[in-house]
Amino acid sequence: MDTLQSGKYRWMIYKEGDVWLGVALEFNIVITGNDPKLVEIELHEAVQGYLEAAQNVKGFRTQQVASVLNQEADAEYENKWSNATQTQKGIPSPLSAEIYKAGIANLAAL
Repeated sequence: MDTLQSGKYRWMIYKEGDVWLGVALEFNIVITGNDPKLVEIELHEAVQGYLEAAQNVKGFRTQQVASVLNQEADAEYENKWSNATQTQKGIPSPLSAEIYKAGIANLAAL
C-alpha cells in the first residue's frame, strides 16, 4: 500500500492516434500532448503536485489519504501496462510497440 512516505507508482507514455498520452496508473492522472518528452515532464510534474496536495490535507484519517494514493487504474491502462511490460525470455512484447516509455517511480524520491 502506498503512503505519503513510501510506495511506488506505475507510469507510461504512449501514442493514441495523433496524440501522446501520459498516465500515472495509481493516481488516475492523464496528460495529453503533441510531444512525448513534454508529456513525460508534465506527467511527473502533475504527480508531484498531486502528492503535495495530498500532504497538505489536514484533518483526514490516514485511510482516506491512502485511498487517494491507491486508486484502481482504468482497465484500458492496466491492459496497456501489461502489454508494455510483458516479456518472453527477456524479449519485450511486440504489443508494446505503441509505448514510448513506461516505468515505476518511487514515491520517496519525490
